[in-house]
Amino acid sequence: MILSLKNVSKTYSNGVKALDDVTIDIKAGMFGLLGPNGAGKSSLMRTIATLQAPDTGEIHFNDLDILNNKIEFRKQLGYLPQEFGVYPKMSASDLLHYFASLKGITNKSERNLIVDKALEVTNLSDVRAKHVAGYSGGMKQRFGIAQLLLNNPKLIIVDEPTAGLDPAERHRFLNVLREIGTNHIVIFSTHIVDDVKELCTDMAILNGGTLLAQSTPKELVHTLKGKIWKISTNREAMERLQLEHNVISSSFNDANDLDVRVYSDVSPGAGFQSVEATLEDVYFTTLNQNNHAEIL
Repeated sequence: MILSLKNVSKTYSNGVKALDDVTIDIKAGMFGLLGPNGAGKSSLMRTIATLQAPDTGEIHFNDLDILNNKIEFRKQLGYLPQEFGVYPKMSASDLLHYFASLKGITNKSERNLIVDKALEVTNLSDVRAKHVAGYSGGMKQRFGIAQLLLNNPKLIIVDEPTAGLDPAERHRFLNVLREIGTNHIVIFSTHIVDDVKELCTDMAILNGGTLLAQSTPKELVHTLKGKIWKISTNREAMERLQLEHNVISSSFNDANDLDVRVYSDVSPGAGFQSVEATLEDVYFTTLNQNNHAEIL
């Protein structure tokens, strides 16, 4: 299985260029699309899901031209948008049966098996009789996954699914995605670096509608080997560090000083120590370089 985008661009009527010549191949497994809010992630997800047409470019799923065969493509698609609405006075089981009927699964015995499996995979079997309106945020997101699994889609898109979830709900949700990601293409759009680090076998960084990097998380981290340095300092010295060095990020340590991480090909000077690069370093370095290039 492969999803191929070639030279996909989209500019909205207000002049905002949401997608700028996006070309990418996405294969089976968990694919993380990482970028800040406003990067164009949702625009790309909606375009792939055929909810909006690009101005230019081509999108193929295997041998299918999806822009010219939307109905056929949607039979193979599962899509969980950022805002997922539900019917508040129906149980999860009844609602899934309703969705399954809409998707053409009319045989009741077959529908029972499919609904039971979807509830099992998403760990909702024990609360199948409860109204979805009473679910927690994480349970509602897992219900969203359950409904898109009903037609056994080959391509699954989830847009910012862990935003607003508490740590326990986030962990359960990621486990569900990890389980279904082995047999599908799952595109996981997020601004949370840890989600991609924990879940994805391949990834890309998007900002300003432009793809800035694509590889495996491990390979991207390897590109920064020997180039990340750390120093502890106080707040007063922070401004000087930002002027003199390529500061990636900073955080308070136990002594209430700042641990500052810097990108440099060589040692930035006395007091700096070389540290192992992380995916967060990759993310911030990539965004910083992109912002600097735009200024120039």
